[in-house]
Amino acid sequence: MTSGEAASTAETTTHGAHGHPRKSLPVVVLGSIGVVYGDIGTSPLYAMKESLLHVGGVPSASEIIGIVSLLVWSLVIVVTVKYVMLVLRADNQGEGGALSLMALAQTALKRPNRVILTLGMIGAALFYGDAILTPAVSVLSAVEGLKVTTPWLDAYIVPIALAIIIGLYAIQSFGTAKVAVFFGPIMAVWFVTLAVIGVSHIGDAPQILHALNPVNGFWFMTSHGILGFTVLGSVFLAVTGAEALYADMGHFGKRPIRIAWLGFVGPALILNYLGQGAFALNDAAALPNLFFLSAPEWARLPLVILATLATIIAGQAVITGAFSLTQQAIQLGLLPRLQIEHTSESERGQIYLPTVNWLMMIGVVILIVFFQDSSSLAAAYGIAVTGTMIITSLLGIVVFAYGWGWGLGLAVLVVTPLIAIDTAFLAANLLKLADGGYLPLVIGGCIMALMAIWVRGTRLLNTKAQQQNLSLETFIKAMETSSVTHVSGTAMYLTSTPETVPSALLHNLKHNRVLHEKNVIVTIRTAEVPYVSAADRLTYHPLSPAFARVELHYGFLDEPNLLEALIQLRELGVKFDVMSTTFFVGRRRIKAAARSDMPRWQSQLFIKMARHSYDAIDYYRIPANRVVELGTYVTL
Repeated sequence: MTSGEAASTAETTTHGAHGHPRKSLPVVVLGSIGVVYGDIGTSPLYAMKESLLHVGGVPSASEIIGIVSLLVWSLVIVVTVKYVMLVLRADNQGEGGALSLMALAQTALKRPNRVILTLGMIGAALFYGDAILTPAVSVLSAVEGLKVTTPWLDAYIVPIALAIIIGLYAIQSFGTAKVAVFFGPIMAVWFVTLAVIGVSHIGDAPQILHALNPVNGFWFMTSHGILGFTVLGSVFLAVTGAEALYADMGHFGKRPIRIAWLGFVGPALILNYLGQGAFALNDAAALPNLFFLSAPEWARLPLVILATLATIIAGQAVITGAFSLTQQAIQLGLLPRLQIEHTSESERGQIYLPTVNWLMMIGVVILIVFFQDSSSLAAAYGIAVTGTMIITSLLGIVVFAYGWGWGLGLAVLVVTPLIAIDTAFLAANLLKLADGGYLPLVIGGCIMALMAIWVRGTRLLNTKAQQQNLSLETFIKAMETSSVTHVSGTAMYLTSTPETVPSALLHNLKHNRVLHEKNVIVTIRTAEVPYVSAADRLTYHPLSPAFARVELHYGFLDEPNLLEALIQLRELGVKFDVMSTTFFVGRRRIKAAARSDMPRWQSQLFIKMARHSYDAIDYYRIPANRVVELGTYVTL
């Protein structure tokens, strides 16, 4: 799900609604080329080569034409028809991506739905598997070009790739705003180079143009038995990154992404695949290094350098996508709070999550060390992406049917052919399961388990709090006749269960034996939309002369700032002075119960996650010098 820092190429100090860019169309189109198409743009490095090598031996002319036809029509149907023409229309306040689509589907159904929640969680979890594989396979593919230009560097391919990867992750904490300025121009040069290389070879074997007839691709699929399916798994490498078109919609908008694809990126990729196919027809011996050998000898070293830059950009896009996805998951309550650092004072999309960054780097390094070359890694690539694409299609049915008013019948009729294609790609990729295809599934499965445990544990804790704690309404009535000492000032208590008395309030009353003159129960809610306007941020409910309830509403891409939001109380005529306000925060110490509603291993894992959750004071930006923390023990 790409976003964040790399998207700053298209942002400016003058923003539209929700912080979307207001630069001129050509600049935004160029920015989308640099960020959105980094992954799919580097596919020619390995997609054609892997597809042809899977045939075994020297493929015949008709087989090469059939494979090129599959590549070309995969781009047309999956990218152009499904994503550019259809899925881009399913925007959630201009935002896209798996979790954004999940929230949109929940809104369309007008009620929470566990199946929709589960699909969104699976889509997000699979993205992490893809996010670790993309930098590894892309960078290795580019660096392997050195074997063509300088064969003696063969032994140093893996160390060079590792150095690039470690450097890429090491610079994330500094932000990439300055580097990102060059993303668009570099990728524009890359796509022009792809098109020029392709056009230069089509004349070598003009019969490659028969690949534009989809019948040739269908012939290859139906006449080669299991081999046709195996090759389809490699053909799918050409469309990995298609999800980025939807995920990055919030940063660039539909129109620039469509213009970039239809007018520039799509034609460049198709021309390159046709050219590589013609080159393969003319020189079958070049198959092991098809892409780099298709360039003139004098241009191969510059091409390796350009390809390496392109793959770094592709890696950068997927890293920032992981940051953005994690932020959404935290806001939606799917993951515990993690430390989020802002790398820009002006662009809110530029964030850095240290935990996610270093875990991803470790994963990528392990993959490169274990697999050693891009061909081996390519076998592991694809399952996670196809899974995400199927989930996008399924959630799309819900949005089209109930959100757009198509009706279930029409939505199913339109999406079923697309699901059939996605399923065919998934089945083909499942054939690579034993060769490494299990990796993204294992990674996604682990992330999914963590999300499910966190959601369930949080729900159980909230249920227990509602059952055990005193009703707030009853407590307020009791305090009206109580002789407890009242002190001046305002006390604010953060709680996720506003119907009951916050444990911090009870502990304050028990230990300090005082009650503040004004007591405000504060609850933070996350809406099913990316952004909530400032006007809709706060709702205030007076409960008694001494008590009130405040609800703060944030979108899943908003950044909570408690103090900033509470200042709006003054606009409602409520006296609020931060210097006379004390924020009481309950710090829960969770212990495993002797008999728990969760399996013991799940409760232990939940406790560890909760223990390492980022501090609420910093996360919600509460002034530290106005905070009192009160600890409580809770059993789960």
